[in-house]
Amino acid sequence: MKILIINSVSSQESLLVSPLLRVLKTELGAETHLVIHEKNRNPFQLNPYLDKVYLSTQSPFQLRKDLKKEHFDYTVDLRNSSYSVILRLGVSKKTLVFNNRRFKRWLYSKTKLNLLPTKHKVDQYVDLLKPLGIKGDNLGIDFFLPEKDFVENDWLPDSHQNGYVAIAIEGSYYTKKLPVNRLIELCDRINKPIILIGDSQDVAVADEVELFFQPGSKEEEQEIEKLNKKTVIFSACGKFNFNQSASIIKQANWVFTYDNQMMHVAAAFKKRIYTIWGSSSPLFGTYPYRTQFTVFENNKLSCRPCSIDGYENCPKGHFQCMNDLNFDFYLPD
Repeated sequence: MKILIINSVSSQESLLVSPLLRVLKTELGAETHLVIHEKNRNPFQLNPYLDKVYLSTQSPFQLRKDLKKEHFDYTVDLRNSSYSVILRLGVSKKTLVFNNRRFKRWLYSKTKLNLLPTKHKVDQYVDLLKPLGIKGDNLGIDFFLPEKDFVENDWLPDSHQNGYVAIAIEGSYYTKKLPVNRLIELCDRINKPIILIGDSQDVAVADEVELFFQPGSKEEEQEIEKLNKKTVIFSACGKFNFNQSASIIKQANWVFTYDNQMMHVAAAFKKRIYTIWGSSSPLFGTYPYRTQFTVFENNKLSCRPCSIDGYENCPKGHFQCMNDLNFDFYLPD
Protein backbone atom coordinates (compact mmCIF):
# COMPACT_ATOMS: atom_id res chain seq x y z
CA MET A 1 0.00 0.00 0.00
CA LYS A 2 1.23 3.48 -0.89
CA ILE A 3 0.14 6.42 1.27
CA LEU A 4 0.61 10.17 0.87
CA ILE A 5 0.57 12.40 3.95
CA ILE A 6 0.14 16.15 3.63
CA ASN A 7 1.63 17.60 6.80
CA SER A 8 0.86 20.80 8.69
CA VAL A 9 2.73 23.89 7.49
CA SER A 10 3.48 24.85 11.10
CA SER A 11 7.12 24.33 12.13
CA GLN A 12 5.98 23.95 15.70
CA GLU A 13 3.78 20.95 14.88
CA SER A 14 5.76 19.31 12.07
CA LEU A 15 7.21 16.54 14.28
CA LEU A 16 3.75 15.43 15.40
CA VAL A 17 3.40 13.48 12.15
CA SER A 18 6.31 11.16 13.01
CA PRO A 19 4.21 8.62 15.00
CA LEU A 20 1.94 8.26 11.95
CA LEU A 21 4.87 7.47 9.69
CA ARG A 22 6.03 4.83 12.16
CA VAL A 23 2.70 3.04 12.63
CA LEU A 24 1.92 3.10 8.91
CA LYS A 25 5.22 1.34 8.30
CA THR A 26 5.24 -1.06 11.27
CA GLU A 27 1.54 -1.98 11.38
CA LEU A 28 0.67 -1.77 7.71
CA GLY A 29 3.99 -2.09 5.89
CA ALA A 30 3.00 0.95 3.82
CA GLU A 31 5.20 2.97 1.50
CA THR A 32 4.97 6.46 2.97
CA HIS A 33 5.35 9.76 1.11
CA LEU A 34 5.21 13.13 2.86
CA VAL A 35 4.45 16.67 1.67
CA ILE A 36 6.07 19.24 3.96
CA HIS A 37 7.16 22.86 3.87
CA GLU A 38 10.85 23.31 3.11
CA LYS A 39 11.51 24.93 6.50
CA ASN A 40 10.29 21.71 8.19
CA ARG A 41 12.48 19.28 6.28
CA ASN A 42 15.27 18.85 8.85
CA PRO A 43 13.46 16.58 11.34
CA PHE A 44 12.72 14.01 8.62
CA GLN A 45 16.11 13.66 6.91
CA LEU A 46 16.96 10.31 8.55
CA ASN A 47 13.49 9.00 9.36
CA PRO A 48 13.54 5.27 8.44
CA TYR A 49 9.75 5.14 8.25
CA LEU A 50 9.61 7.70 5.43
CA ASP A 51 10.19 6.74 1.80
CA LYS A 52 9.91 10.02 -0.08
CA VAL A 53 9.55 13.75 0.63
CA TYR A 54 7.92 16.48 -1.45
CA LEU A 55 8.31 20.18 -0.69
CA SER A 56 5.25 22.40 -0.82
CA THR A 57 7.19 25.35 -2.23
CA GLN A 58 5.72 25.04 -5.73
CA SER A 59 2.11 25.62 -6.72
CA PRO A 60 -0.34 22.85 -5.70
CA PHE A 61 -1.27 22.37 -9.35
CA GLN A 62 2.32 21.64 -10.39
CA LEU A 63 3.03 19.38 -7.41
CA ARG A 64 -0.22 17.50 -8.02
CA LYS A 65 1.02 16.50 -11.48
CA ASP A 66 4.02 14.76 -9.87
CA LEU A 67 1.92 13.13 -7.17
CA LYS A 68 -0.56 11.65 -9.63
CA LYS A 69 2.27 9.62 -11.17
CA GLU A 70 2.67 7.71 -7.87
CA HIS A 71 -0.85 6.18 -7.90
CA PHE A 72 -1.42 6.43 -4.14
CA ASP A 73 -3.95 4.21 -2.41
CA TYR A 74 -4.67 6.80 0.27
CA THR A 75 -4.06 10.49 0.90
CA VAL A 76 -4.00 11.60 4.54
CA ASP A 77 -4.51 15.36 4.65
CA LEU A 78 -3.44 16.76 8.01
CA ARG A 79 -3.30 20.36 6.78
CA ASN A 80 -6.87 20.67 5.47
CA SER A 81 -6.28 24.05 3.84
CA SER A 82 -7.09 25.53 0.46
CA TYR A 83 -3.60 24.45 -0.67
CA SER A 84 -4.06 20.85 0.42
CA VAL A 85 -7.59 20.63 -1.01
CA ILE A 86 -6.21 21.51 -4.46
CA LEU A 87 -3.22 19.24 -3.97
CA ARG A 88 -5.10 16.10 -2.99
CA LEU A 89 -7.71 16.12 -5.77
CA GLY A 90 -7.36 13.01 -7.88
CA VAL A 91 -4.01 11.81 -6.49
CA SER A 92 -5.30 8.70 -4.68
CA LYS A 93 -8.16 6.23 -4.58
CA LYS A 94 -9.31 7.36 -1.12
CA THR A 95 -8.71 10.38 1.12
CA LEU A 96 -8.72 10.84 4.89
CA VAL A 97 -9.00 14.47 6.02
CA PHE A 98 -8.07 15.67 9.51
CA ASN A 99 -10.58 17.94 11.23
CA ASN A 100 -8.31 20.67 12.57
CA ARG A 101 -11.23 22.21 14.47
CA ARG A 102 -10.30 25.77 13.57
CA PHE A 103 -13.69 27.10 14.66
CA LYS A 104 -13.56 25.34 18.04
CA ARG A 105 -10.03 26.60 18.66
CA TRP A 106 -11.09 30.12 17.70
CA LEU A 107 -14.18 29.82 19.90
CA TYR A 108 -12.11 28.77 22.90
CA SER A 109 -9.60 31.61 22.42
CA LYS A 110 -12.34 34.23 22.03
CA THR A 111 -15.14 33.06 24.35
CA LYS A 112 -13.39 30.46 26.60
CA LEU A 113 -16.05 27.91 25.66
CA ASN A 114 -13.99 24.73 25.44
CA LEU A 115 -15.40 22.19 22.98
CA LEU A 116 -11.96 20.86 22.04
CA PRO A 117 -11.02 17.15 22.20
CA THR A 118 -9.21 16.03 25.34
CA LYS A 119 -6.76 13.94 23.29
CA HIS A 120 -3.32 15.04 22.21
CA LYS A 121 -3.11 16.02 18.57
CA VAL A 122 -0.91 12.97 17.81
CA ASP A 123 -3.64 10.66 19.10
CA GLN A 124 -6.20 12.55 17.03
CA TYR A 125 -3.99 11.94 13.99
CA VAL A 126 -3.78 8.21 14.80
CA ASP A 127 -7.57 8.02 15.19
CA LEU A 128 -7.84 9.31 11.63
CA LEU A 129 -6.08 6.12 10.46
CA LYS A 130 -8.59 3.71 12.03
CA PRO A 131 -10.20 2.94 8.62
CA LEU A 132 -6.80 1.45 7.68
CA GLY A 133 -6.79 -0.84 10.71
CA ILE A 134 -4.17 1.24 12.54
CA LYS A 135 -4.29 1.06 16.33
CA GLY A 136 -1.21 3.09 17.29
CA ASP A 137 1.72 2.07 19.47
CA ASN A 138 1.93 4.87 22.09
CA LEU A 139 5.70 5.09 21.63
CA GLY A 140 5.91 8.85 21.28
CA ILE A 141 7.57 11.18 18.79
CA ASP A 142 10.55 10.22 16.60
CA PHE A 143 13.56 12.39 15.90
CA PHE A 144 16.66 10.88 14.30
CA LEU A 145 19.76 12.97 14.88
CA PRO A 146 22.50 12.89 12.21
CA GLU A 147 25.84 11.83 13.69
CA LYS A 148 27.61 14.72 11.99
CA ASP A 149 25.46 17.20 13.96
CA PHE A 150 26.09 15.72 17.40
CA VAL A 151 27.51 18.47 19.63
CA GLU A 152 30.57 17.18 21.46
CA ASN A 153 31.02 18.06 25.12
CA ASP A 154 34.25 19.97 24.50
CA TRP A 155 32.42 22.33 22.13
CA LEU A 156 30.78 23.80 25.22
CA PRO A 157 32.32 26.10 27.84
CA ASP A 158 34.07 24.37 30.75
CA SER A 159 31.28 25.56 33.05
CA HIS A 160 28.73 23.47 31.09
CA GLN A 161 30.65 20.25 30.49
CA ASN A 162 29.42 18.53 33.66
CA GLY A 163 25.73 19.12 32.98
CA TYR A 164 23.39 21.96 32.14
CA VAL A 165 19.81 23.11 31.74
CA ALA A 166 18.60 23.97 28.22
CA ILE A 167 16.09 26.78 27.67
CA ALA A 168 14.56 26.99 24.19
CA ILE A 169 13.70 30.68 23.87
CA GLU A 170 12.53 30.73 20.25
CA GLY A 171 8.92 31.64 19.64
CA SER A 172 6.78 32.56 16.67
CA TYR A 173 5.29 35.62 18.40
CA TYR A 174 6.05 37.93 21.32
CA THR A 175 3.12 36.74 23.42
CA LYS A 176 4.50 33.20 23.46
CA LYS A 177 7.78 34.34 25.04
CA LEU A 178 8.83 35.66 28.43
CA PRO A 179 9.88 39.31 28.68
CA VAL A 180 13.63 39.61 29.19
CA ASN A 181 13.34 40.51 32.88
CA ARG A 182 11.23 37.41 33.53
CA LEU A 183 13.62 35.22 31.55
CA ILE A 184 16.45 36.54 33.73
CA GLU A 185 14.37 35.76 36.82
CA LEU A 186 13.80 32.20 35.58
CA CYS A 187 17.52 31.69 34.93
CA ASP A 188 18.34 32.96 38.42
CA ARG A 189 15.74 30.62 39.89
CA ILE A 190 17.23 27.62 38.03
CA ASN A 191 20.64 28.41 39.57
CA LYS A 192 22.62 26.05 37.33
CA PRO A 193 24.65 26.31 34.11
CA ILE A 194 22.19 27.17 31.32
CA ILE A 195 22.34 27.02 27.54
CA LEU A 196 19.92 29.29 25.68
CA ILE A 197 18.72 27.78 22.39
CA GLY A 198 17.23 29.78 19.56
CA ASP A 199 17.82 31.10 16.08
CA SER A 200 19.38 34.35 14.83
CA GLN A 201 16.28 36.33 15.82
CA ASP A 202 16.86 35.41 19.48
CA VAL A 203 20.51 36.52 19.65
CA ALA A 204 19.85 39.98 21.09
CA VAL A 205 17.71 38.65 23.95
CA ALA A 206 20.15 35.82 24.69
CA ASP A 207 23.11 38.22 24.73
CA GLU A 208 21.29 40.49 27.19
CA VAL A 209 20.62 37.58 29.53
CA GLU A 210 24.17 36.27 29.18
CA LEU A 211 25.60 39.70 29.98
CA PHE A 212 23.41 40.08 33.07
CA PHE A 213 24.98 37.04 34.72
CA GLN A 214 28.59 37.93 33.93
CA PRO A 215 30.39 39.39 36.98
CA GLY A 216 31.79 42.86 36.32
CA SER A 217 34.67 42.62 38.77
CA LYS A 218 36.56 40.22 41.02
CA GLU A 219 34.65 41.56 44.01
CA GLU A 220 31.32 40.84 42.32
CA GLU A 221 32.48 37.34 41.46
CA GLN A 222 33.39 36.68 45.09
CA GLU A 223 30.03 38.04 46.25
CA ILE A 224 28.22 35.75 43.78
CA GLU A 225 30.10 32.76 45.19
CA LYS A 226 29.13 33.74 48.74
CA LEU A 227 25.47 33.81 47.72
CA ASN A 228 25.82 30.34 46.15
CA LYS A 229 24.72 31.69 42.77
CA LYS A 230 25.46 29.07 40.10
CA THR A 231 23.71 30.48 37.05
CA VAL A 232 26.16 30.71 34.16
CA ILE A 233 24.72 31.47 30.74
CA PHE A 234 25.98 30.24 27.39
CA SER A 235 24.05 31.55 24.41
CA ALA A 236 23.84 29.02 21.57
CA CYS A 237 21.40 31.22 19.65
CA GLY A 238 22.46 31.60 16.04
CA LYS A 239 25.61 29.52 16.63
CA PHE A 240 24.25 26.06 15.85
CA ASN A 241 22.01 24.62 13.16
CA PHE A 242 18.67 22.98 13.93
CA ASN A 243 20.06 19.47 14.41
CA GLN A 244 22.93 20.71 16.59
CA SER A 245 20.45 22.57 18.76
CA ALA A 246 18.50 19.32 19.02
CA SER A 247 21.71 17.60 20.12
CA ILE A 248 22.10 20.16 22.92
CA ILE A 249 18.51 19.43 23.97
CA LYS A 250 19.22 15.69 23.95
CA GLN A 251 22.20 16.05 26.30
CA ALA A 252 20.54 18.48 28.72
CA ASN A 253 19.68 17.41 32.26
CA TRP A 254 16.43 19.40 32.12
CA VAL A 255 14.66 21.39 29.43
CA PHE A 256 12.62 24.57 29.80
CA THR A 257 10.78 25.70 26.71
CA TYR A 258 7.99 27.80 25.31
CA ASP A 259 5.30 26.31 23.08
CA ASN A 260 7.66 25.74 20.13
CA GLN A 261 9.27 23.09 17.95
CA MET A 262 12.06 22.35 20.44
CA MET A 263 9.41 21.31 22.95
CA HIS A 264 8.54 18.41 20.65
CA VAL A 265 12.22 17.65 20.01
CA ALA A 266 12.69 17.36 23.77
CA ALA A 267 9.64 15.09 23.96
CA ALA A 268 11.16 12.86 21.27
CA PHE A 269 14.24 12.45 23.48
CA LYS A 270 12.03 11.73 26.54
CA LYS A 271 13.44 14.68 28.47
CA ARG A 272 11.94 16.10 31.66
CA ILE A 273 10.32 19.25 30.29
CA TYR A 274 9.11 22.44 31.95
CA THR A 275 6.74 24.19 29.52
CA ILE A 276 5.92 27.91 29.64
CA TRP A 277 2.58 29.05 28.19
CA GLY A 278 1.54 32.65 27.58
CA SER A 279 -1.16 33.55 25.07
CA SER A 280 -1.65 29.91 24.03
CA SER A 281 -2.71 26.87 26.05
CA PRO A 282 -1.85 23.16 26.34
CA LEU A 283 -5.58 22.52 25.93
CA PHE A 284 -5.12 23.07 22.20
CA GLY A 285 -3.60 19.57 22.25
CA THR A 286 0.07 20.20 21.42
CA TYR A 287 1.68 19.77 24.85
CA PRO A 288 4.74 17.44 25.18
CA TYR A 289 3.78 13.96 24.03
CA ARG A 290 4.58 10.77 25.97
CA THR A 291 7.15 12.30 28.32
CA GLN A 292 7.14 13.88 31.79
CA PHE A 293 6.37 17.57 31.79
CA THR A 294 5.32 20.46 34.00
CA VAL A 295 3.10 23.32 32.84
CA PHE A 296 3.70 26.92 33.88
CA GLU A 297 0.63 29.01 33.01
CA ASN A 298 -1.47 31.75 34.55
CA ASN A 299 -4.98 30.34 34.91
CA LYS A 300 -6.30 33.34 36.85
CA LEU A 301 -6.86 35.42 33.72
CA SER A 302 -10.20 35.60 31.91
CA CYS A 303 -8.42 36.78 28.75
CA ARG A 304 -6.28 33.68 28.38
CA PRO A 305 -5.80 31.95 26.00
CA CYS A 306 -6.20 34.82 23.58
CA SER A 307 -4.68 33.18 20.51
CA ILE A 308 -3.63 29.87 19.02
CA ASP A 309 -0.56 31.32 17.30
CA GLY A 310 0.22 34.45 19.33
CA TYR A 311 0.48 38.22 18.82
CA GLU A 312 3.28 40.74 18.47
CA ASN A 313 1.84 42.58 21.49
CA CYS A 314 -0.55 41.74 24.32
CA PRO A 315 -4.07 42.67 23.11
CA LYS A 316 -4.91 43.91 26.63
CA GLY A 317 -1.64 45.76 27.12
CA HIS A 318 -0.77 44.17 30.49
CA PHE A 319 0.77 40.82 29.40
CA GLN A 320 -0.10 39.33 32.78
CA CYS A 321 -0.03 35.79 31.39
CA MET A 322 3.78 36.07 31.38
CA ASN A 323 4.44 38.99 33.75
CA ASP A 324 2.55 37.35 36.65
CA LEU A 325 3.60 33.77 35.93
CA ASN A 326 4.71 31.83 39.00
CA PHE A 327 7.86 29.68 38.65
CA ASP A 328 7.33 26.94 41.21
CA PHE A 329 9.78 24.08 40.71
CA TYR A 330 12.77 22.32 42.24
CA LEU A 331 15.78 20.92 40.39
CA PRO A 332 17.90 18.56 42.48
CA ASP A 333 21.68 18.96 42.59
